[in-house]
Amino acid sequence: MENQPSNIELEFSQKYDKSHSEQYLKKHQDGFARKLSHWRDNQLARKALQQAGYPKIVLDLPSGAGRFWPLLAEDTDREILAADNSADMLAVAKAAQPSHVVARVKTFQTSAFDIKLQDQAVDCIFSMRLMHHIADSQHRLAMLKEFHRVTRDTVILSLWVDGNYKAEKRRKLEAKRPATVNNNRFVIPRAVIESEFIQAGFDVVSYHDFLPKYAMWRVYVLRKHPK
Repeated sequence: MENQPSNIELEFSQKYDKSHSEQYLKKHQDGFARKLSHWRDNQLARKALQQAGYPKIVLDLPSGAGRFWPLLAEDTDREILAADNSADMLAVAKAAQPSHVVARVKTFQTSAFDIKLQDQAVDCIFSMRLMHHIADSQHRLAMLKEFHRVTRDTVILSLWVDGNYKAEKRRKLEAKRPATVNNNRFVIPRAVIESEFIQAGFDVVSYHDFLPKYAMWRVYVLRKHPK
C-alpha cells in the first residue's frame, strides 16, 4: 500500500531552522546535568534495542541533531535510516556527528505523519522525544498508525507520563498558568497512551523510566499485534 498523504502539521516543528537546530544540538551538550541525561537516554535506548530483538533496519525519526546515531551504529550490521521534518536539522546532524557514523546513515526529510517509505520498510522505528509534543489524541493515533504501517516489527518511543513527582509538580504549575500561555510539551496519562498503542495495533513489550517515580520520561518498546 502506498503512503497516504497527511495534512497534520505541528506548530512547534516549524521553528527548527538552522539557528534553532544548532541550539538544539548545543542544549544536549551543555553542562554536566545534560551530559548525564544523555548518558541515561543512551542506556535506556540500548536496553530498548535489545528488547526489540536487535533490529537490523532502523528508522530514527525524528533524528534531531543525530545524537543517537553513534548508539545505533554500535551494531555494525545495522542499516540506519534517519529522517526529520527539518532539512536544517538534518544538515546540523550530519555536520555534528562523527564522519564514520554519518557515512552509515541514510537521511531524508519527512513528516512522522506521512513517512516517505513503503509498508513494512524497516524492522524498527526509533522515535525519541517527539510524542510528548502532541496533545491531541487523534494526532497521536494518526502517527502511531503511520508507524504501524512502516515498521514490520517494533517501535521504540519516549514520552512524558504521569504517576511521578515531576508530572505532579508540572500539573500544579500548569494550573496556575494563564490559558493563553503557549505550551508544546505535554504529560500523557499512562492509561491513555497505552490504550492508544492498542488501538493503533501494538502490544507493549516493555517500558523503562528515566528515574522511576521521579522523572516524567518513559521509553516504551512496542510490537505489532500478530495477524
